[in-house]
Amino acid sequence: MPRYENVDEDYLDQRQLKSGAAGWVLLAGLGVAYVISGDFAGWNFGLAEGGWGGLLIATILMGLMYTCMAFALAEMSSAMPTSGGGYTFARRAMGPWGGFLTGTAILIEYAIAPAAIVVFIGGYVESLDILGITAGWPVYLFFYAVFIGVHLIGVGEALKVMFAITAIAVVALVVFVLGMIPEFSASNLTDIDPDTSKSGASDFLPFGYAGALSALVYGIWFFLAVEGVPLAAEEARDPKKDMPKGIIVAILILLVFAALMLTLAPGGAGSETIADSDNPLPLAADTAYGENSFVGEFVNYAGLAGLIASFFSIIYAYSRQLFALSRAGYFPRALSVTSGRRVPHIALILPGIVGFLLAAITEDGARMIQIAVFGATVSYVLMLLSHIILRRKEPDLARPYTTPGGTLTSGIGLVLAIAAVIAVFFVDETAALITLAVYLLAALYFGLYSRHHLVAQAPEEEFAALAQAESELKA
Repeated sequence: MPRYENVDEDYLDQRQLKSGAAGWVLLAGLGVAYVISGDFAGWNFGLAEGGWGGLLIATILMGLMYTCMAFALAEMSSAMPTSGGGYTFARRAMGPWGGFLTGTAILIEYAIAPAAIVVFIGGYVESLDILGITAGWPVYLFFYAVFIGVHLIGVGEALKVMFAITAIAVVALVVFVLGMIPEFSASNLTDIDPDTSKSGASDFLPFGYAGALSALVYGIWFFLAVEGVPLAAEEARDPKKDMPKGIIVAILILLVFAALMLTLAPGGAGSETIADSDNPLPLAADTAYGENSFVGEFVNYAGLAGLIASFFSIIYAYSRQLFALSRAGYFPRALSVTSGRRVPHIALILPGIVGFLLAAITEDGARMIQIAVFGATVSYVLMLLSHIILRRKEPDLARPYTTPGGTLTSGIGLVLAIAAVIAVFFVDETAALITLAVYLLAALYFGLYSRHHLVAQAPEEEFAALAQAESELKA
């Protein structure tokens, strides 16, 4: 059983975020910003795993999973609008252990993903030959310092900068789409030769059924991290209305971009051409139009904005997740102290230092992305399960927004999320095992120490206490 400690009024006063900083438009922009780097690079490695047909199937299934999850999160975030996001929902549905395991999985995803993205940013800067700068730790340190610095100024300012950077990236994607439509050829989609040693191999599935399963991980890259929108609940103007609208608009935009990139990039250049590229969109444009084409050059430079947008926004996400877990006592309480600008400065800086060191020491962006994906998929299973449990456990909970299809919708998402967890082991077993090791160490800390020192007055614990009291009254 968990043990609670009472804290004085100053404790929560020192851990306050700035409310009213974001309406639904900024929240939708935040959701797109989390993900948009995945439209520029990463997804195309799924072509090497499963061919175009395999990646198409994977993207449809993962798009369905994320859509189901977005609807479930929209409901739960409107009913429980705190900065804990998925951790809050799992805490109420499955108790402290469920909340801790969910929140930790999300934290692994968000703490590791920026380290991977900053490595890609370094590679991008080097390939663009900007002032002769080469990739390496000085570049990583510069981007971490600048964008953590912007967040330290204040959430309103940070979200507006993030929105502007995301808008540049969106323009780049639109230019790419318009440029590639005239060059599209359906025969380019299936130009990878089938591997006849694979079961089910064909022009559509050149690496067979197993290839399609492996491609699930890369279908995720079109949507990874959009689930972080509820982390902004305490800083939204009207969370009960803004949270559902923001996350649903974000997933709809991302579905459209996923369909366009998956169709037009390989359709214009050939799936085989871009399958292993670190920079697939400029390569696709240059293949279609010749080297140094306007479309290729524009997307190449503006694509840097896409990487920066995701890097910038996921820094926001990890700080809010760590803030919420720390405020409630699941992690050391000092991590949730906020500055005079109502910014969780320690929760911004400490994971940034860890991420910078990982990037500087390993420079292995692909492996870190796989670790982030594994953490993400585990959290998806737990969040979707939370929606189903809460629907049955608390049918009378006030829900300003309700999920279309109810538990059927979240049930479909749950089955697909379990498949995604399994797929990670097919693609990178080492990354999955590394993540499990970190996960188990965190669980050991919670089991031996922090579950005996939870904060009774934390919003998530008060939600749980109120639910327990209501249940006892009904009994």
